[in-house]
Amino acid sequence: MTAPAVETKNLVKVFEKGRRTIWQRLRREPDRRERFRAVDGIDLRVESGEIFGLLGPNGAGKTTTMKMLATLLIPTSGTIRVLGIDPLERPREVRARLGAMLSGERSLYWKLTARENLEYFAALYHVPPTETDQRIAGVLTAVKLTDRAEDYVERYSTGMRQRLALARALLPDPPLIILDEPTVGLDPQASRDLRDRVRELRAQGRTVLLTTHYMEEADQLCDRVAIIDHGRIVALDTPAALKRTIRAEEVVHLEIGVVGDDAPMLDRLGRSATLARSERRNGTLSVTAHCASARDFVPAAFDAARSNGATIRHVEVVPVTLEDVFLALTGRQLRE
Repeated sequence: MTAPAVETKNLVKVFEKGRRTIWQRLRREPDRRERFRAVDGIDLRVESGEIFGLLGPNGAGKTTTMKMLATLLIPTSGTIRVLGIDPLERPREVRARLGAMLSGERSLYWKLTARENLEYFAALYHVPPTETDQRIAGVLTAVKLTDRAEDYVERYSTGMRQRLALARALLPDPPLIILDEPTVGLDPQASRDLRDRVRELRAQGRTVLLTTHYMEEADQLCDRVAIIDHGRIVALDTPAALKRTIRAEEVVHLEIGVVGDDAPMLDRLGRSATLARSERRNGTLSVTAHCASARDFVPAAFDAARSNGATIRHVEVVPVTLEDVFLALTGRQLRE
């Protein structure tokens, strides 16, 4: 049986809010800083050759988990194996065998050309000098930047910088690639292009572990997805299997203008569908309903609104998404 590319057991990372001053330390005052668990007991197994996604809102613990796998943070407790190696015992071996593109990381020098950046990082990654030119040519081709290799990075678009950051991560020719929010800030075309590059990595036999809070991205790219919230994995499976956990064929979003008590109307709507979410603001009630058939539910919703003196202002019918799975599991939307 092939060993997993990544395996964690009961992985925990605790951070402390604030700092102790030198005077507090000298006076040996008790440490009263608040502690919080950014990662709270994650068990994870990523198989070789798959694209695995960590899906969750900002602050869920995705980036912290990635940084521990990449040897940039030391776990508070738990165990990690990356390509069969313990990163706490042999961090250099792990770094030599993975490529990482982490969010919030200024990983390129804008006053250098793309080729000069890659030459610098090739030396940093101990790429043999006899292989440097060939490696650089290969990664530039992989991210489709060969014709812009001599341009300064400061002249690149955001999408091109992201592709160059991916090229940098590929320089060591790693079997494992870690991508943290790779398409944040990109326009739709650049996002699509980067997703194509990620699919090509899998086709080459590499393992890709990525984080995202874009549901469509996880659905389109990932072989399996772990939904993470408040530092814990709340669900893990293929995107299709996760969506099947929602016992509905369609999702209906309603915006209803209401006056007075909306409880009777919600009670009536709840007889025709599962109400995943309802929120009232400034006289508008927003409802998300999971139903077997929108064709049956929507007329019933209009009848329920009319009988309550309310008006349905907007109706949207969509297929079940991973956001609906997250909503069903946590009671919150991913963007909240």
